[in-house]
Amino acid sequence: MKIIRKIEIFGDSILKGIQLNPESKRYHVNNNIDVDMLSEKFSLSIANHSKLGCTVTKGKALLDKYLDKAPDCTAILMDFGGNDCDFDWKSISENPDAEHQPNTPIGKFIGLYTEMVNRIKTGGIRPVIANLPPIDPQRYFNWFCNGLCRESILRWLGDVNAIYRYQELYSRTAEDIARNSGALLVDLRSVFLKERHLGRYLCEDGIHPNTEGQKLLTQSFVKFCASALV
Repeated sequence: MKIIRKIEIFGDSILKGIQLNPESKRYHVNNNIDVDMLSEKFSLSIANHSKLGCTVTKGKALLDKYLDKAPDCTAILMDFGGNDCDFDWKSISENPDAEHQPNTPIGKFIGLYTEMVNRIKTGGIRPVIANLPPIDPQRYFNWFCNGLCRESILRWLGDVNAIYRYQELYSRTAEDIARNSGALLVDLRSVFLKERHLGRYLCEDGIHPNTEGQKLLTQSFVKFCASALV
């Protein structure tokens, strides 16, 4: 593998830098991950192709299109799972006794993510996988339940913390994929878990890092670059 100097990012709203505007309650780009500092400190060229709402299925289509052009990048960073593990909460609200699957069932998630890693490696490019920052399940529950039947959704869930556990499953699965495939891993989760007051670093929706949370993401990337790019 070539020395990592040019990194392309394919992911979802976390690395896109999406935040929730506390006044308008609308999502917008407010990215405080210090890419300029990372680029200068570690002599990197970084391009970000992340998209709001992107799942591993959409990500694979974008990645395949990019790799078909035979790019000259030396590493591709991927950040998927946050949207994959989410559910159609409206459908659950309307029929809590039915069987409901996440946007990307775990088996399909593993298969597609592994395919992406393998194709990146085939092109002589270094694959890098990020795990998921933790979420605040109560905040997220309150956010998506607006206009839905909270009682029905809670009956299907069992308890609100099931949301956290399921998201953690996809984060750990991303770590397993990195370990099993030989991809590098960026640990975005631990820096949040070390904080006693997690809510200070998340937007009102409980899932998107706010400005202070994005500064924690920067810390994680500095730690990764210092160890993996020397």
